[in-house]
Amino acid sequence: MTQPPPKPEIPAVLSEIIDFKRSEVEAEIASTPMSQLESQCKDTEPPRDFFASVVEHPRHETMSVIAEVKRRSPSAGLIRPEYDQNEFDPASIAQGYSDAGASAISCLTDQKFFGGHPAFINQIKQQVPLPVLRKDFIIDPYQITQARALNADAVLLIAECLSDTQITDFIAQISNLHMTTLLEIHDRANLDRVLPIIESAPPKSTLLGINNRDLTKMTTDLHHSINLMGHIPEHIPLVTESGIRTREDLQTLKAAGLNIALIGQHLMATPNPGHALAELLSPNR
Repeated sequence: MTQPPPKPEIPAVLSEIIDFKRSEVEAEIASTPMSQLESQCKDTEPPRDFFASVVEHPRHETMSVIAEVKRRSPSAGLIRPEYDQNEFDPASIAQGYSDAGASAISCLTDQKFFGGHPAFINQIKQQVPLPVLRKDFIIDPYQITQARALNADAVLLIAECLSDTQITDFIAQISNLHMTTLLEIHDRANLDRVLPIIESAPPKSTLLGINNRDLTKMTTDLHHSINLMGHIPEHIPLVTESGIRTREDLQTLKAAGLNIALIGQHLMATPNPGHALAELLSPNR
């Protein structure tokens, strides 16, 4: 069964998603028991090292980019008209990202709100050699085992959706399955409560993501990550997320000491996401 409602206050935009996700997970557990997922994990190829790919061995000197395969969002709707129905090819998009120098792929698997699908992970991994993050709304240990059974190499956790105990337990579970955690926060209060958890996590297991989008106001500030950096120990790997649109944006972040970026909607809104990433990563002419 799913965990009880988390203690932190959940932004309204997340509340509806989490409520639906609880019922979705309950249905999935009834359909495919945890024991069956655990058996599937044994037949899945070993995880690719997501942490090393973005922290230790970036594929581009400008910035280590986690490039996102994203079809729609609750705020923007369908990102491009051609992404409807059969005109959306996650593996081809991921190949373009890989060719452009991405270090890893982020894949939305939520179906109702983001138009993703669990099968997208394996489709991508059959096409490209990069590690893949399962980006979904994780509220139950079942989903973490499910991520490994789906061939994911990393799992996103959103601090605003989880209690301290859940975050601690989920990071341990993800690490035990030899995957990487991307733990996302937005505000200072959630940052302060997750820092001790990250400090006590297994070595090279956890990345701290800073979402530049304020989900309570639906506004984005590229400098939000920079403003929070002074409160974060230098040895914790940081991922800046949302609001990155230009080479100048990347240069600003790089100059501030941010070396890893998750970029999605800007790329997916273009006719050729891989080409758009190549443009972002190219030096100024």
